[in-house]
Amino acid sequence: MLPSPLQTVGILPVGALGAAFFYHLTRGCTENQARVQFVQRRGSANNAALAERGTLTIAGDGKVHAIQASSICRPDLVTCGKSGWLPDVLLVCTQPDQLLPVVGDYVRLLEQLHHTYGIESAIARLPIMILSSNGIYHERVRRFLVELLEESMLYGRLPDLWNDWMGLIVGKLIRGVTVQTGYREGTGADAIFCTGASARTTLTGGDPGNRRRCSELLQSLGGWFEAANVDPPVRVEFDKALVNLWSNLLGQLKAINANGEFRLLRIREIFSDSDGAELRELSGHLFAIGQAVGAYRPDEDFDQLHENTLRLSRSSGEHFPSSLKWIESELNAGSLSPQLTPTEKWLLDPLVHYARTAGLDAAANYFSSLRQRIEQKLAVAISYRNQTRTQIEV
Repeated sequence: MLPSPLQTVGILPVGALGAAFFYHLTRGCTENQARVQFVQRRGSANNAALAERGTLTIAGDGKVHAIQASSICRPDLVTCGKSGWLPDVLLVCTQPDQLLPVVGDYVRLLEQLHHTYGIESAIARLPIMILSSNGIYHERVRRFLVELLEESMLYGRLPDLWNDWMGLIVGKLIRGVTVQTGYREGTGADAIFCTGASARTTLTGGDPGNRRRCSELLQSLGGWFEAANVDPPVRVEFDKALVNLWSNLLGQLKAINANGEFRLLRIREIFSDSDGAELRELSGHLFAIGQAVGAYRPDEDFDQLHENTLRLSRSSGEHFPSSLKWIESELNAGSLSPQLTPTEKWLLDPLVHYARTAGLDAAANYFSSLRQRIEQKLAVAISYRNQTRTQIEV
C-alpha cells in the first residue's frame, strides 16, 4: 500500500528560524496557514507571552504581518496528539540544547498513540520529524531516540519494536541542515520576527522515501528544501558547521573590541582579506576532524571546500549572524553571561570530542582555545556594559 500524501506541517516552536520557515511556507503569510501551524514547546515561557498578546508579528520583504496567534498556534506535541490533530511533518527549530526533551515528547506521543490506536496505526500517525537547529548532533539524537524506545519497551509502554517497526520509527528522524536566516527584535509579547530571504534546507538521514516526500511537500508550499541523495548527515553538518563557526564565532571575536565595546556586524564586515589566515586555520582543523570521522573523503580537495564555503558565506553578506544578534539582545537586557550560546556549544563540544578520540590534539586544542577566547571576550563585553550603565545612572 502506498503511503498517504503529506499535507500539513508543524513548526516547533515559535522562534526566529521557525517564523522564517512559516513566512516562506505560507508565501509571505498570505497562503497555506491552515496547513502550516506552529507547535509550542512544552514548558516554554514564550507560550504565556504569546497567549497574553494574542498576535504573532512577522516581518518580511518590507511588510509587517500581525497574525492572530490562536489561528496558527497549536499546543505542545503531546497535547496535539490528544486533541486529534498532528502534522504530517514537524520542523523542529529549537535551540540545540532543547532537542533531547523534544525527542522525549516524540516518544511519549508514540506511546499515547499506541495506547489509543495500536502500534501500526500509531507509527503511521507519527509525524516525520526534521531537526533543523544548527549544530553537530544527528548521530547523538538518533542514539537517544533508540535508547528512549528501548526503555519504553522495557517498561511495557511499547511492544517489541525490533522488527520492521523500529526501522520505520527511526526512518522518520531526518536532519534538515539549513542556511535559512531570521532574527527576533524585542522580547516576550513585543517580539517581532524578521525573516531573511528564502534559503536552502538540505534534508539528509532517515528513510530516503520520507526525505523525498517531505521535500516535495515543503517545496509545493513555497519553501526551498532539497533531499540529499548520497551525503550522510555528518557531512552536511560539517559543511554547515564551517559556515557557522566563521560567521558566529569569529564574528564574535571581531565584534567585541579590546575595551569590550560591542558592534553588530554584518557577514560582509566579518570576512575580509586580512582574515584569510585565521579562516584557513579554522577550516584546516575542522577538515582534519571531518576526515577522521568520515564526513570528508581521504582524497577530498581542501582548497575547493574552503573556497566553496567562502563563496556561500559571502552570498549572505547583508545578514547579521544569529549569535551576534543574540549578544546584542542579551547585552541590552543586561542578561548576557560569559558562556557560549547553545548553538556554538553544540558545534565546539562535538568537534573537541571527535578530535580527542581521533588523536588530533592540535585540532582539539585549537577549538578549546577558541572557546576560551570567545568567553573571555564576552566577559570583557559584560564588564564594559556594566561600567557604562553605572556611569549613565550616576
